[in-house]
Amino acid sequence: MSILAAAPPAPAPSPILTTATDWSDAAVLAGATAIAEGPLRAAAARIDAGHYPLDIMAQLGRAGALGAHLERHGGRYGLAIDAMAAASRACGATGFLMWCHAVCGLYMEQSGNPALTGAPLDDHVAGRGFGGTALSNPMKAFAGIEPMLLRARRVAGGYRVSGALPWVSHIGRGQYCGAIAQVEAAGGRAPHEIMFLLRLDERVTLRQCPQFSGMEGTSTWGVQLDDFPVGQDDIIADPARPFVGRIRAAFILLQAGMGLGVAQGGIDAMNAVEETLGHVNRFLDDRPDAMQAELDELRGQVMRLAATPFDGSDDFLVDVLDARVQAAEFALRAAQSSLLHQGARGYLASAAPQRRLREAQFVAIVTPAIKHLRWEMARLLREAQPAVGEGRP
Repeated sequence: MSILAAAPPAPAPSPILTTATDWSDAAVLAGATAIAEGPLRAAAARIDAGHYPLDIMAQLGRAGALGAHLERHGGRYGLAIDAMAAASRACGATGFLMWCHAVCGLYMEQSGNPALTGAPLDDHVAGRGFGGTALSNPMKAFAGIEPMLLRARRVAGGYRVSGALPWVSHIGRGQYCGAIAQVEAAGGRAPHEIMFLLRLDERVTLRQCPQFSGMEGTSTWGVQLDDFPVGQDDIIADPARPFVGRIRAAFILLQAGMGLGVAQGGIDAMNAVEETLGHVNRFLDDRPDAMQAELDELRGQVMRLAATPFDGSDDFLVDVLDARVQAAEFALRAAQSSLLHQGARGYLASAAPQRRLREAQFVAIVTPAIKHLRWEMARLLREAQPAVGEGRP
C-alpha cells in the first residue's frame, strides 16, 4: 500500500467552497457527496492501484467532511460517519483515509495539549495538514493479542522512542500520526504507555510495504524509530491507557462509515443491472430492496450510538463493537451479492464489484478486525457475568 510517487499532488479546487462557519449538516454532506460522485469516483480505480489522493482529501477538508465529529465543530459523529460513507460508496480506500484522518484529529483535540489543539488542528481539519494513526499494534497489545512494538525511555524534557511498526496508513514525509509506546520501568515507577504525535521528518525511516491486493493508494508504510525524541509539545496522553479507554468507542464507531459506504456501493451495483437482469437475479438470495432496508436499519442503529460517542459504559461499548461487526459483515455480503447480480460483467478486472470485494475484505480485517471485535465482546460479556454464587443469601 505504498504511494507510486514520492511527492503528493497539489490540492485541487473544491467543488463546494465553504468555510468553517458554513459547515451545516446539509452543506457538509452535500459537499462530501459531490466530491464522491465527481472526482473521487473517477479516480477510484487509480487509488486502488496506488494513487494517494491528497488532492481529494484536501477538497473534503475544505467541505468540512474531515472535522464534523470534533467538539469545536459540534461533535457531530453521525455527520462524520455519513460523510465517510458517501466517500466509501465511491472508493473504500478514500473512506479509510478519512477515518485515519478523523481519529488523528480526535487524538489532537482530546489531548488538551495547546501545542496540538490550536493552528495544527485547524490545518488538519481543513485539509491543509495530513495525519493518520499508528494504533493498530497498540490496540491489539492492549487486548493481549500481540506485544507492544514501540518502547520509550525517559529523558530530560520528554522521551526517546525506538522500535518498528509494520504498516501505518495515511502518512508520508512532512505528515504525522498518533502513536503509542511502552515506557521502560525505572526509578521504582510502574511501567506505562505514552501516546504522542509522531512527526514524520528525516529522523524517521519509512519502509516500503509488500504489495497488497488492493487499496494501494492509502500511503501505508513501515515505520522505524531509533532513539526518536518526543517532547512535551507532542504528548497526547501520559499515561495513555485512560485516554484510549475514553476515546475507544468513538475510534471504533467512526469505522462504521467505511462499512456502510462500501455496502451501499454494492447495493448500487445490484440496482444498476436490475432492469436488464432482474428477471433472473430474482432467484438470488439477496435482493437490492431487501438489502437496502437492512442497511437503512443498520445505519439507524449506528446513528443512535453516534449521539453519545463518549458513553463510557461497558454496555455501550459492546453495542458499538456489535455495530462495527455488523457493518463489516454486511459490507462483505453486499459486495459478494453485487458480483453475483452483475455476473460476468462484474468479474471483469476493471469492474467496480471486483474492487469493492477487496474493500469489503479490508473493512473486515482492519484493526479492530472482526475476530478482534468478537474477542473484545466475549471478554466484556464474560466480565459482566456475576461470579458463581454472587447474589445468593
